[in-house]
Amino acid sequence: MTSGGGNAQPGRRAPAMSVSEQAHTAGRVKDRGRTVEFSWPGVYFEGRFRGTGLGVVLDCAAADYDVQVDGATVATLVTPGDTTHWIDGLRDGEHTVRVVRRNDTPGDTSTFGGFVAAPGGAVLGRPAPRDRQIEFIGDSLTMGYGNVSGTRACDPEQLRRTTNSDVSHGALTARQLDADYQINGLSGLGMVRNVAGICPDVTYRTYYDRALLNVDGDVWQNPGTWRPQVVVVNLGSNDFSDLTPGEAWTPDSLAAAYRTAYDEFLRKLRTRNGAGTVLVGFDRNAEHVRQVVEALNDAGDSGVHYWYLDQSGLDFLGCDGHTSAHDDRVIADRLAPFLRSLPTGW
Repeated sequence: MTSGGGNAQPGRRAPAMSVSEQAHTAGRVKDRGRTVEFSWPGVYFEGRFRGTGLGVVLDCAAADYDVQVDGATVATLVTPGDTTHWIDGLRDGEHTVRVVRRNDTPGDTSTFGGFVAAPGGAVLGRPAPRDRQIEFIGDSLTMGYGNVSGTRACDPEQLRRTTNSDVSHGALTARQLDADYQINGLSGLGMVRNVAGICPDVTYRTYYDRALLNVDGDVWQNPGTWRPQVVVVNLGSNDFSDLTPGEAWTPDSLAAAYRTAYDEFLRKLRTRNGAGTVLVGFDRNAEHVRQVVEALNDAGDSGVHYWYLDQSGLDFLGCDGHTSAHDDRVIADRLAPFLRSLPTGW
């Protein structure tokens, strides 16, 4: 996979405006003024410009990015490093631009430095945010792990190049609903236990509050613009995967701990987002999630819903048997109508 549609130039040219003035994003970012820092997969930046070309300022040696102009992908930047990548040869006029982080590299922090117009052009004010907002919380299935690989057999390099959060089921669902979104997914982690018992001292919940995943104790500061009407939680596959002989869990104790943690996490989301936000839980471990949701309903929270993940028609041809890009489209086609049916006013 190589860059296309322009050329990369080391170093930076300073944009005329701050990133927040230039670009719309719904992702969890640390706003540093002339730059923003971020870690979660699927974070996107949308802008507007006039002219025949545009520079995209990035500093990231770990993740990959798609650059889209007027809705079409014109470049895929593979671990671009500290660069201004130029998109040239466009028709002279007004254009939209979107830069999106394709994959997850939780051990690294990425930096976006905004847009630079080609000579004779101008970066315009940021696009308006969408009225609808959805947050997707989950693991590798949420962030699109190896979903464009076309094969279950992937080495680490293939996995990195073929993970594309921009065509995950969450991103596709949000686009069907014309919603801004966050893809807050972490591969391998669960509610109380991680796949094959790895990293027993942490779980997904250790990292959920963070903007920068590799910074211990970091807490994302909501700028006040993120008020999702829907939060979708898909966590649990790793909790129940590959239990090893050395672990202290029994099937019963693990199930009980999982249900308790899921209940606590949904209650935390309710406190964080308020009574008007619809919470949706689903997972392959459907019975446990259904029980938690029903218990919360019985306790008086009618805004929590369970959605059954129908796996019929899924080929699981992503890396290591994960959902493929085909599967993500199928899931989105099933999830979007369900979300439309909920009492969100959509």
